[in-house]
Amino acid sequence: MWNQFFLLEEYTGNDNQYVGKLHSNMDRGDGNVKYILTGDGVGSLFLIDENSGDIHATKRLDREERAIYTLHAKVVDKSTNETLEADTEFNIKIHDINDNEPKFSKDLYFASVPEMSDVGTIRTALPNMDRETKENYQVVIQAKDMAGQMGGLSGTTTVSITLSDENDSPPRFANHTFRLSTLESADVGAAIGRIKANDADVGRNAEMQYSIVDRDGQDMFTIISDQNTQEGVIRVKKKLDYEKQRTYSFKVEVTNTYLDPRFMYSPNPPFKDDAMVRVTIEDVDEPPVFSRNPYIIEVHEDTAAGSFVGVVSARDPDADNNPVKYSIDRHTDLERLFNIDSVNGTITTLKGLDREMSRWHNISVVATEISNPRQTTRVPVFIKVLDVNDNAPEFAMYYETFVCENVQSGQLIQTISAVDTDEPLVGHKFVFSISSSNPNFTIVDNEDNTARILTRRAGFSRREMNTYLLPVVISDNDYPIQSSTSTLTVNVCACDSRGNMQSCNTEALLSAGLSTGALVAILLCVIILLMIVVLFAALRRQQRKKEPLIISKEDVRDNVVSYNDEGGGEEDTQAFDIGTLRNPEVMDANKLRRDIIPEMLFPFQRTSPIKDNADVREFIHGRLHENDSDPTAPPYDSLATYAYEGSGSLAESLSSLESGCVEGDQEYDYLSNWGPPFKKLADMYIGKDTARET
Repeated sequence: MWNQFFLLEEYTGNDNQYVGKLHSNMDRGDGNVKYILTGDGVGSLFLIDENSGDIHATKRLDREERAIYTLHAKVVDKSTNETLEADTEFNIKIHDINDNEPKFSKDLYFASVPEMSDVGTIRTALPNMDRETKENYQVVIQAKDMAGQMGGLSGTTTVSITLSDENDSPPRFANHTFRLSTLESADVGAAIGRIKANDADVGRNAEMQYSIVDRDGQDMFTIISDQNTQEGVIRVKKKLDYEKQRTYSFKVEVTNTYLDPRFMYSPNPPFKDDAMVRVTIEDVDEPPVFSRNPYIIEVHEDTAAGSFVGVVSARDPDADNNPVKYSIDRHTDLERLFNIDSVNGTITTLKGLDREMSRWHNISVVATEISNPRQTTRVPVFIKVLDVNDNAPEFAMYYETFVCENVQSGQLIQTISAVDTDEPLVGHKFVFSISSSNPNFTIVDNEDNTARILTRRAGFSRREMNTYLLPVVISDNDYPIQSSTSTLTVNVCACDSRGNMQSCNTEALLSAGLSTGALVAILLCVIILLMIVVLFAALRRQQRKKEPLIISKEDVRDNVVSYNDEGGGEEDTQAFDIGTLRNPEVMDANKLRRDIIPEMLFPFQRTSPIKDNADVREFIHGRLHENDSDPTAPPYDSLATYAYEGSGSLAESLSSLESGCVEGDQEYDYLSNWGPPFKKLADMYIGKDTARET
């Protein structure tokens, strides 16, 4: 059994530790056998004597690091290196010694044990251990090997033990009396103070809830629990009044939110606590208070100016009871219909009221403390104007009534109704009648606030009378009775056999009365008169004396250039042809304008120039008419200039170019025969010749 060797760990000798010896049957002791060792740790941990086969360990071995080594042994011939025995495997096992003490996996352990616990892995050494007394404990645990026998090793660790909380401590008030104060003007819901109880428990077990147990406090105050601070917040539940009650005392009770039944019935004091809270109300200067809000007052519309309407009343709620004055906010009474007594609050009218104009008047009355004008209160006053029967009924609409000429007696021509702006208590009831006996029409009351207009005779004629005015009296049934007279206009019209209106105007009647021949004669007379007026105007124009257009000797018209637009360019510019004015018969018909549609699309016949010594004004008017009616004219404004002086005169040409060379050769006696237009010229030249002869 040489294939397994044993070796103790932690060898402390100075020499190498002997492990064992290998020996082969092939070894004759003659020194020809060589032992070779291979495997784990050979050369570093294990050495073999190749001649003797002895194995030694060169270092201390630790079983906890490695407990077994596997090696291989081989025997060869030294001279030939021939293998004498096959490779053989064997093991070296390390024997354990007690060289390690017990070790805990952690240096520090944490544990939690509910307070008041009975049994556990770590047991409490004292009964009823209280977390509120001591919460944390440090425990050292020792572990020994060899079952604690002599020579064994040991190890220690520390366990930190925390007692977890149980709800075993009731809440307690440190002070059983709390004093708070607040102003009487505190708003409902406002916090006026905080109270707090203490609980030795923690977390959820320390949550508390507060409640008011007295009826006096429950009516005026409420308390809630602040979850962050565990305080009780006292708030105002109803409006406080210093003048009614100045102090409040009530009891507040506190309990845990989550109770543990194991500790509720302990012999200790009850698992809750209470305290007294005293709240003092402080006085505040308050504004006046009206006895009602709002006021609704009724008044009749026929009330005269200065009449009584109603009374408002306000008082100072403070203990001093300062006097109050009244006023009306004029922004709510722009028409100044009402007035108020500043001392007693009596409201009166300044003007008469009309329900038909306004049924309600909404004003604001302001009450102000005389000693402190900043303390004001306003109240709405709704004034309802009651109806009085002061308006008479009238037609509900405008009626266009007609009666046919061929109507029969007793025929319905119109149904009428009425309206009344008043508002009676039992509804309207109108009575219709005709103010006097009427031979043409009669009225029948339908008893439903309508009436029928009937004819009393037949045979109406537009020639005799085309319009009838029928006065209708309408009365109501309220007190006092109001009535009015409305006039119904009845037109006489021509109707067909079915009673459908055809014509009612007097012009048609006039045309029907005149014969066709008379109308034709009237039209001819009108036309003849118009022709006479036109001819007379034309003769007067022909007799008008002509005046020369250009008096100067120099004719500057050759230098005039006309533009048809406001700068359209070269194509829109037409030099003025003076030859056309001097010779109207010459027409440039072939000249086309480039800025308009060709005339072939819109043929337009221009009239021939005016001949026979026509007046310049007529010539220009003719040209203006042509341009206005020309469909080929451009859509923009164009300027057409004409300066035609006429076709000739009795004096013919006055130019000196055709005269004689010598001024004295001229005779000017003929100037006196040309009439008044040349009188001035005749006086100049004839007088000159007379002076020269003398």
